[in-house]
Amino acid sequence: MNQMNRGGATIGMKALAWTGGLLATVAAVIIGSVLTVFAVTTVVVLAIMTSATLAFVALAGRAKSKARARAADDGVIEARKVGGHHWVAYGWNERR
Repeated sequence: MNQMNRGGATIGMKALAWTGGLLATVAAVIIGSVLTVFAVTTVVVLAIMTSATLAFVALAGRAKSKARARAADDGVIEARKVGGHHWVAYGWNERR
C-alpha cells in the first residue's frame, strides 16, 4: 500500500498518464504546424492570384483607354442601321 498516493493511482499509472499526455501534446504540435503551413500556403496562393487579377485589370484598362484614344483620332464615327433606310450615328456631336 506504500505505492498508493493521495489520488489512489499508482506511480506507474501516473507515469503512463504523463507519457500519454506528452505524446498527445507532441502530436497536437505536429498537426498544428502542418495546418499552419497549409494555411500560409493558401494565403500566399490567394495573394498571387489577386495580384495577377489586378495586373490583368490594369492591362485591360490601358488597352481600353488606348482603343478609345485611337477611335477618337481616326475621324470615323460609329453608325448603326436601325431598320429600313434609317441609320443612327454616334459620337459625331462629342468632338470639339
